[in-house]
Amino acid sequence: MIDRQPAGVPPYVRKEFGSPWTDIDRNGCNQRDDVLLRDAHKGTVKSARQGRCDHDVLAGTWTDPYTGKTLTFDDLKDLSQARAIQIDHIVPLSEAWRSGAYAWNVERRKTFANRLDNLLAVDGSANASKGDLDPAAWRPRKGFQCSYATRWIRVKHDWDLGADPSEIRALGEMLGYCP
Repeated sequence: MIDRQPAGVPPYVRKEFGSPWTDIDRNGCNQRDDVLLRDAHKGTVKSARQGRCDHDVLAGTWTDPYTGKTLTFDDLKDLSQARAIQIDHIVPLSEAWRSGAYAWNVERRKTFANRLDNLLAVDGSANASKGDLDPAAWRPRKGFQCSYATRWIRVKHDWDLGADPSEIRALGEMLGYCP
């Protein structure tokens, strides 16, 4: 196995990015519910009020952008259904860490971990296969590679994160699928 930890970068620790799905936009809902609502097929979401959140997502239909598979759930309070649709960080937190986030303060890392532009609702098994891999080691289906590469590049650019040569090469190949 190749050691992907760059020299001088401390080991990645998830808690350095704060609590998962923090309500950074202060709308009363956690980021998971915000992403589920945003990415669902229009008109399919069933939601309820939970505390200050007016859209605790309970059910709906999504298309996993990574596989193209349709995902329909009728009870996201059921743990097996909730695990089957996950919120993915397009640029994984550990990749961001290795690319420069290790030098950020905790507040900036927390904001990064919860920014909607870096989050997608995806199939749980697709998310597991992607893990913390970069585009040189993992790619979505061809029909989504242009969008994926474009978003990856935008996130890395907006957050001033580095990219290694194999990552840059893979992103260039994926951009070749853009219309």
